[in-house]
Amino acid sequence: MSFLFFNLLLFAIIVFLFLVLSMVWPPDSPWAPWWRTNRKTARAMCRLAKVTKDDVIYDLGSGDGTALLVACKEFGAKGIGIEIDPLRALISKIRVKFSNSEKDIKIIRKNFFEVDIAKATVIFVYLVPKALNKLKQKFLKELKSGTRIVSFRYKMDLPLKSYDKDYNINLYTV
Repeated sequence: MSFLFFNLLLFAIIVFLFLVLSMVWPPDSPWAPWWRTNRKTARAMCRLAKVTKDDVIYDLGSGDGTALLVACKEFGAKGIGIEIDPLRALISKIRVKFSNSEKDIKIIRKNFFEVDIAKATVIFVYLVPKALNKLKQKFLKELKSGTRIVSFRYKMDLPLKSYDKDYNINLYTV
């Protein structure tokens, strides 16, 4: 019994340390840290992009799903969250289920470079600059003209349409 308890405790500590490490990962790293988007920032992202019930939002690296939950619950949009990390994907699926948003939000556990994003009208990203630079070609190839890209904190090499200095949110269009 004590051996099982010790192993479970050790596993919990390791998971906790990975979560803490993912929150402080350096921004120039090729790996994406888990910097949570809070509800106030998610609302500001939706307002800047003028999200409506007609929008389909793809959140690349959707984390715990906060941005999608705000966009769907408060702005009426539909959403697809793409998250490669199994723990984050599980957390977001649980949050979507408990918020009764399963008809509006779908969470896909996959690498977003392998997912077709052509149906998006709005893209949410809170990714490090290296990932954003790699995504530029995918955006130009797959997205329709007029698709809005909302980048929290980091700039992209695309023409900037609008900027919210209070929340450090950049809006681009394809």
